[in-house]
Amino acid sequence: MPEDGSGCPVRRLPWPCGTKAVFSLLFVMMLCLVGYLVLPARRQQQQQQQQLEPPGWDIAELQLNHTGPRQDPRLYWQGGPALGRTFLHGAELDDGQLRVHRKGIYRLHIQVTLANCPSRHTTVPRNATLAVGICASTTYSLMRLPFNQDCTVSSQRLTPLAPGDTLCANLSLPLLPSQNADETFFGIQWVHPGA
Repeated sequence: MPEDGSGCPVRRLPWPCGTKAVFSLLFVMMLCLVGYLVLPARRQQQQQQQQLEPPGWDIAELQLNHTGPRQDPRLYWQGGPALGRTFLHGAELDDGQLRVHRKGIYRLHIQVTLANCPSRHTTVPRNATLAVGICASTTYSLMRLPFNQDCTVSSQRLTPLAPGDTLCANLSLPLLPSQNADETFFGIQWVHPGA
C-alpha cells in the first residue's frame, strides 16, 4: 500500500478560527485604507474653508443716512440687518463714518447718484466731485471722482488701510445725494493682510 504523506503529523487550525483571523486582518486593512484616503481629503477641505473665510474678515455695505439739507460736505452712512441689504462685519460706524479695525488691503467701492437729476431746473456744476479719503485733521484722499455733468459717479479700488482708519466721503455742496439704496452706496472688503 502506498504512503500518503511523510508520516509527520501536521497540526491544522480549525476552519472557523482561520476564517476569523483572515476577516479580522482584512477589516483592519480596510480601516487603514479608508483613513489614508478620507482623512487627508477632509483636512484639505477644512484648510480651503479657512482660506476662504479668514477669522475677523472686515466687510461692509452701507447706505446713505440723510435726513435733510446738507451743511457739511461729508456724507453719513448707516448699515445693519434692519435696513435690508446693508451689513457690517468687523468694521464699525463712528458718527456715520466707516472705521476699520484690521490692517490690510481693502477693496473700496462707492456710487453716488444725485437727487433730482436730471432736471430742467438743475444742472450739475462743472467742479462737482465726490472725494473719498481717510478722515483725520486733514483728509488723506484715496479717490476723487468728478461728475463731469453726469448724475452718477462710481468707482472701486484697492487700498491699504491701518487699524483705526476712518473713511469719509465728501460730496460738493450744495449737491444732494439720492436716498435710493440702489443709487447711492458705499462699502469695503478686506482682501489681503498686506505687507
